[in-house]
Amino acid sequence: MKPIRVVVHGAVGRMGQTLVDTLCREPDLQLVGAIDLKAAEDKLPLPDGSAVPFSSDLDYILFECQPEVLVDFSTAKAVMPAVRQAAERGVNLVIGTTGLAADDVKEIERLAKAKGVGVVIAPNFALGAVLMMHLAKIAGKYLDHAEIIELHHEGKLDAPSGTALATAKGMAQARGKPFSTPPAGKKSDSRGKQVEGISIHSVRLPGLLAHQEVILGGAGQTLSIRHDTSGRESFMPGVMLAIKEVVKKKGLTYGLDSLLGLEK
Repeated sequence: MKPIRVVVHGAVGRMGQTLVDTLCREPDLQLVGAIDLKAAEDKLPLPDGSAVPFSSDLDYILFECQPEVLVDFSTAKAVMPAVRQAAERGVNLVIGTTGLAADDVKEIERLAKAKGVGVVIAPNFALGAVLMMHLAKIAGKYLDHAEIIELHHEGKLDAPSGTALATAKGMAQARGKPFSTPPAGKKSDSRGKQVEGISIHSVRLPGLLAHQEVILGGAGQTLSIRHDTSGRESFMPGVMLAIKEVVKKKGLTYGLDSLLGLEK
C-alpha cells in the first residue's frame, strides 16, 4: 500500500516544524511538500538529508506535489483561502489552526460536501485533551455549575482557546441545557467569557504551553478534570490518526471523538 501523500501548510511555525519531523518517521505517510508565508527557499530540508518543494504559493505546491492531504497549522487568516484552494483540487484537509469563526466552519462543511473531500477539524489533537473534554461532558450531566481555566504560552493569539470553547459547548450539549450562572448583580468582567453558563478564564504567560482545567461544583463538593501539555509532540499521534482517517471519509468531522470511538 502506497504511503499517503501529505503537504504541510504553516511548515515554519513551531507546530509545523514538529509535524514535519514526525511525518518523516511515519512509514505510512509521505511528506511531499510544504507551504509557509515565510518560505525563503524553494526546498525544505528534511531530517534525513533529503528535501521537498517549499513555497509561499499554495496553488503551486498543490499542483506540483499532488498531495492527498493538506495539514493546516497556519493562522486563522490564512486557513480559509487554503481550504478553498485545496477543496477545489480535491485534496482532503486536516485542520489544527484555531480561531475559526462559526461561519468559517459552516463554509468548510459546505465545501467538503460540494467537492467530495474529507475534512477533520480538531480544537485539540492531544489525545489526553480529547479525553479530558469527553470526561467533562459526562461530569456536566450531574453537576450544575462549572468553570474553565485555560492557560497557554504568551504567543497564543486567540482567547478563549478553541479547546476551552469546544469543551464548554460540548458540556452544555451533553446535558441538554446551559449551566447555572452566578446570581444577577454579581457578574463582572473578571468572571471571564460566558459560554453556555460556564465562565472561561484565559491565562497567557511565558513558561506555559497548553493547559486546561475544568472545575465543576455542587453542594459541598467540587470535581476537577485537568490536562497539561508539556511538549508539542503530544499532538502528533492525534494528527497522524486524523491524516490516516480523513482519506477514508467524505464531509466534515469535527473533533477526534468519533475517530477514537468515544461516545457522544
